Amino acid sequence: MRTRNHMKRIAAAALAAVVAASALSGCRFGFASDPDDPNEVKETEPIDTSVDTFAYDDSLAGTEITLLNSKAEIQTALEEMGRAFEEKSGVHVEVMPVTDGDSPYTKVVSLYNSGDAPTMAILDTTDVIALAREKALDLSQEPWTKEGKDYLTYVDGKVYSFPLCIEGRGIIYRKEVLDEVLGREFDPQSITTLSEFKALLEELRAAGMEKPISLAKEDWSLGAHHLQYIYETYDGTSEGAAEVIEELKAGQLDLTKYDRMSQFLDAFDVLMEYNVAKADPLGADYDEMAIDLVDGKTAFWFNGNWAWPNLEEAGADKNDEYGFLPYFMNDDPEDFVNRQIQASPSKQVMVDGQMATEKEQAAAKEFLNWIVYSEIGQQMLVKTCAVVPPFSNNPYEPSDPLSRAIYERVQSGDAFNASAIVPNDHWSILGAAMQKYLVGRSDRAELIASIQDYWLQQ
Repeated sequence: MRTRNHMKRIAAAALAAVVAASALSGCRFGFASDPDDPNEVKETEPIDTSVDTFAYDDSLAGTEITLLNSKAEIQTALEEMGRAFEEKSGVHVEVMPVTDGDSPYTKVVSLYNSGDAPTMAILDTTDVIALAREKALDLSQEPWTKEGKDYLTYVDGKVYSFPLCIEGRGIIYRKEVLDEVLGREFDPQSITTLSEFKALLEELRAAGMEKPISLAKEDWSLGAHHLQYIYETYDGTSEGAAEVIEELKAGQLDLTKYDRMSQFLDAFDVLMEYNVAKADPLGADYDEMAIDLVDGKTAFWFNGNWAWPNLEEAGADKNDEYGFLPYFMNDDPEDFVNRQIQASPSKQVMVDGQMATEKEQAAAKEFLNWIVYSEIGQQMLVKTCAVVPPFSNNPYEPSDPLSRAIYERVQSGDAFNASAIVPNDHWSILGAAMQKYLVGRSDRAELIASIQDYWLQQ
């Protein structure tokens, strides 16, 4: 199915180096981010500003606050939100991007060390946990904690961060491609086990699609997005993931006898077998995978809803039918891993509790409450930033098919909210071990030993 404009394919290939670099800079755990091109004209959804019942604190007008942004693909969107908020509140919000090559944690620590800490910082959950006790303002009593109660992060029983968005991952599928190759309408609900998924892949192979899956080689994808399933699928909760990790640190969990470890490798082996780049797995190009899925060379790509900018750049349209299959790990159709996909709050906003003045802190809290309770803020979080909202009172739905699929699964209960909190070098060290396994330079025993050795050193 190669009906897309090939000029878009050429343009996407030309941008490969830019987007590949941004894939690492946008999020430390590799959530691929495409920094905004100031010269690019993008379609934006209109925001209705005619209704705004939010109560602004007039005493805060004239206050200036800063927001350090580590989610590069919404830099321009956040700047627009800041301007809209300032127009209503009189509070100026300067959005500071984390530059390419910097990690959010390193950047925010350097700003604290220089005495120029941002009033707010968008960070990964791991970073919030590392900084909260010393640097962050306690937000436990903020009203939005009720709206986002299912997605809060606790440190010593307190809330130190604002969940900005929900991101989820699984096996992305392109329904139009599947319909065409199979010669029938594809029903994603019909696949409920690993064996059924493998049978589908065999059917595609028999129909002429020899290798239907794109499998990224990057260490952040292998070491975070794939491997963290062994923690997060323990029971589908962050608490369960933490329990697995603590047992690994203490040497109390033998991964050779842990069923989720063997199940994960069973699933990963299937992805490897049908990988379009099986002959040279480490030669796979991330942006080419987006192009292959859009053009119909492949039907599946393991990734998350953050990959939509890559697909859109490759020529995908918001009216195309994309969705997610679970990361099938066994043949029990009742196991939640075969029915649900992982979705959790991937980015958190921390408010400075160390250097900011009380007025600056109050302005920052008003901005966060504005995002949740203002009719304008609610729209801009979903329509302008194009993210999945973690707040139950937000009535707006994402427009791109990947985020919409995550949103619908969250709303229907077909997603599990588990987030493994791992050290900063987890994805690089164990991602390298996964790369060795991917290319056949190690077996299961060696990979498992690498994982256990890593945790024993923590």
